Amino acid sequence: MAKDTRDGLLNAALQTIAERGFAGASARHIAAAAGQNQALVFYHFGTVNDLIAEACRTSTAQRIALYRDEFDQAKTFAELLAVGRKVHVTEHAEGNVAVLAQLLAGARGNEVVGAAVADAINLWVVEVEKTLRRVLDDSPLLPLVDLSGLASAISAGFVGIELLDGVDPAGATRALASLEQLALLTETLLTELDNLGPVTSRLVKRKLKPLSS
Repeated sequence: MAKDTRDGLLNAALQTIAERGFAGASARHIAAAAGQNQALVFYHFGTVNDLIAEACRTSTAQRIALYRDEFDQAKTFAELLAVGRKVHVTEHAEGNVAVLAQLLAGARGNEVVGAAVADAINLWVVEVEKTLRRVLDDSPLLPLVDLSGLASAISAGFVGIELLDGVDPAGATRALASLEQLALLTETLLTELDNLGPVTSRLVKRKLKPLSS
């Protein structure tokens, strides 16, 4: 029973943020959306910010679990981008992008929610980094690439595209298409690098090494 109440409040917090914005996510409105007494917000979570923070972390983990098999099956940059496009379409259609925008806005100056949003984004970074490591597993570039930094850049780029889609859908579509072109170019360059002779390959790696330091 207690778990059902907690889960209901977690879902209601995100629903309220989607409908009323971060500023409108009060204990009263969240409790009403959950069909509960607002005192239960404080009983189970302590503060509204702590409720929102847990809702952010929990919902992100649940969303990522839905795509984990597809992340695990991606073996090229193009396949990783294909997963990203599916995430983009699905999350936008289900209204999760609007919630993300509100959470990012609410995180400014709010340490509790800000930490939760950072943790949530990092969950995506971890999935992307695992895929990148698999994509580059046999490449001489692997020791030269800051995979964590690259995964953070890709994840941040997708967050930006999601937010852009809310005000400029055409621009977001072009951005996604450009990322797919970049993925194709990267695949081609990796193939060519694998075909280089050992001397040329060492020269290329020597040139690239400062970029990762």
